[in-house]
Amino acid sequence: MESHGRDDPKGPVLHIVVVGFHHKKGCQVEFAYPPLMPDGGHDSNLLPEEWKYLPFLALPDGAHNYQEDTVFFHLPPLSGDTKCVYGVSCYRQIEAKDLKVRQADVTRETVQKSVCVLSRVPLYGLLQAKLQLITHAYFEEKDFSQISILKELYDHMNGSLRGSAMEGSQVYLGLSPRDLILHFRHKVLILFKLILLEKKVLFYVSPVNRLVGALMTVLSLFPGMIEHGLVDSSHYRPRSSTSDDPFLSESVPGAEEFVSLSAADIADAPQEGERTGQTASGSPSSRNSTEGDNHLLKPPSHTSPESSESDWETLDPGVLEEGGPKPAAEGKEAAPELTDAFDSRPGIPITVQPQAVGGHGGVVQGLVSGLEEDPYGLPLPVFTKGYLCLPYMALQQHHLLSDVTVRGFVAGATNILFRQQRHLSDAIIDVEEAGIHIQDPELRKTLSLTTADLRFIDYVVKHVTENRDDVFLDGTGWEGGDEWIRAQFTLYIHSLLSSALQQDNERLLADYGTPFVTAWKITHNFRVWYNNEHPAMTVVTPGHPFQGHYSVADVKLRLSHSVQNSERGKKIGNAMITTSRSVVQTGKVVGQSVGGALTSAKSAMSSWFSTLAQPSAGAPQACPEPAGEVKP
Repeated sequence: MESHGRDDPKGPVLHIVVVGFHHKKGCQVEFAYPPLMPDGGHDSNLLPEEWKYLPFLALPDGAHNYQEDTVFFHLPPLSGDTKCVYGVSCYRQIEAKDLKVRQADVTRETVQKSVCVLSRVPLYGLLQAKLQLITHAYFEEKDFSQISILKELYDHMNGSLRGSAMEGSQVYLGLSPRDLILHFRHKVLILFKLILLEKKVLFYVSPVNRLVGALMTVLSLFPGMIEHGLVDSSHYRPRSSTSDDPFLSESVPGAEEFVSLSAADIADAPQEGERTGQTASGSPSSRNSTEGDNHLLKPPSHTSPESSESDWETLDPGVLEEGGPKPAAEGKEAAPELTDAFDSRPGIPITVQPQAVGGHGGVVQGLVSGLEEDPYGLPLPVFTKGYLCLPYMALQQHHLLSDVTVRGFVAGATNILFRQQRHLSDAIIDVEEAGIHIQDPELRKTLSLTTADLRFIDYVVKHVTENRDDVFLDGTGWEGGDEWIRAQFTLYIHSLLSSALQQDNERLLADYGTPFVTAWKITHNFRVWYNNEHPAMTVVTPGHPFQGHYSVADVKLRLSHSVQNSERGKKIGNAMITTSRSVVQTGKVVGQSVGGALTSAKSAMSSWFSTLAQPSAGAPQACPEPAGEVKP
């Protein structure tokens, strides 16, 4: 059997690869050590079919807009392998006139290259730190034929990353929950719960380094996820050719122009409305339709075309009157059904084996995650069986958003075309503006934070924002620090799981949100975890960490966060500020515009407090939702 460079390596690093931009051929591999193909040299451009997207991931779209950048990406395993390959790429560009040795194929004013590490271990930040130094030295040579430094990098990394590299805080190097909390604040908990629901989540921002940093930091809040939870996260099938994707064939220029392709260059590509008008067999309409993309887990959308721009924070108040998704069997607390809707799909195997001890609820058989778990059963098997994690997704991978073998994803993109295809994602996370955009009102309601949730995340945010001293720089800080934040989310997930094991647990789980819990119980990660025994859970106290009786302080908490974080609240706040300024300046309200602002603000506030005064039906301990709001 051909190995294609797949022999067991001496260490965790599989290959050091250089990807460059050729003025005629586009992005291509220029160097690989060891060679990627068995009979090829280190300068061969040939790639294993499974890694055909490697050049476009290592040298990202729009890279020419930045002097340097860093990319985290995932590659599928090669034939015969079983685990994800983790890639870290450092990109730089240099003026062609500065080269000591200028090869004949250098015809542009700048030379763009990436140095990439392909690894068996997810040490993103550690690999990045080492790789940035080597990439800088490689470019300082100003002669890209000097490859000895890259071979030395391969030997050094395989020597230094052996043994306990995956233990301790090294795995989290460069992933800062403090920075995430300071930017997203209370929305971080919504992101956390959104991923637990295994939805189609797209992160969007430029440059790539900021994108992958935010995405991977969110995942680092899940206990054990970075270390052991991503081994199946890249199991997808590449297309046989780019021309098979109608989206790319219609909107993307030739490969030779790819690296210089910016959002502005392709802003005129066919949009959603134009594509859905096609009806021919195999057309984008049939491939990318919402119906074909449902995969059973996506709640039905009730939004109209006019509401496609609506954020989750401007929810129609009428939706709040309806309950969340109804459980399959109301009034019963039984083990989730083992019959899996996705078991028969090709390329997504699942292992079912007998248990020595019956699972929760008396189930004899249990789903097995295949992950390396701790005694609590963590990490949860979120990124398994067709649910992908792609920190950076190249435009050539666009077809994965609607691939029938992909049931969901957490992916990052910098090209605006991904964001414009809103119907292919359940949620779009705008990292720049810290916004969470969800079109489906039912999903927005499902993710609405309860009073206990608000208490929890407010506690975390306050500790982070009120502890900005330099103690964190020398590692002596604890409360409000990175490890402390991860400890809080570990407590949250432990308590949630423990609550799910209790008999008559409706009251305990209500603190997490009944619609959320109902949706979570049908996910793959919950059913796998629930149907297996986890001895350490017996020592975890059930119930929400911040459960308690509803109080006036909770009203103030929700009101405060609604004003600060929701679009409606901001408008009301701005109206009040405008009015107060006018009164201070003139001693009276002058003009129709100010009078209109006062009337509008008064009416909105009256409506808001009226809604606050009405307890939420069916959830006596939950803080009432302000009309039109579903977020803190």
